[in-house]
Amino acid sequence: MEKMNILVIGRHPKIMETVLRLINGQPGWTAEGALTDEDALVKFNAADFNLVLIGGGVAESSEGRLRKEFEKRNPQVNMIRHYGGGSGLLFNEIEEAIAK
Repeated sequence: MEKMNILVIGRHPKIMETVLRLINGQPGWTAEGALTDEDALVKFNAADFNLVLIGGGVAESSEGRLRKEFEKRNPQVNMIRHYGGGSGLLFNEIEEAIAK
C-alpha cells in the first residue's frame, strides 16, 4: 500500500497535537496539521494528500469552502469528519476512508 498522507484541519492546538501524534505513530501514515483555513489551503496546494480529516471546531461554512477548493486541485480527494472519541475510533475512521 502506498503511504497515507493526511491533512488534519482543526481549531484546537492541544487536540491537533494529539491527533497528529497518533496518526504519525502509525506505520505508513503521515499527517500535517492546519489550524486555519488559509494554512490548510497552503498545505494542500503544496503536497499530495490522500485524505483530509476535519476535526472539531471547524464550521460547516469553512468545510464547504475548503472542500470546493480541494476538489479543484484533486477531484478524488476524500474528506472525513472526526469529532473525537479516542484513538480506536480515529484509526477506524481513517481505515474505512482508505478502503473506499
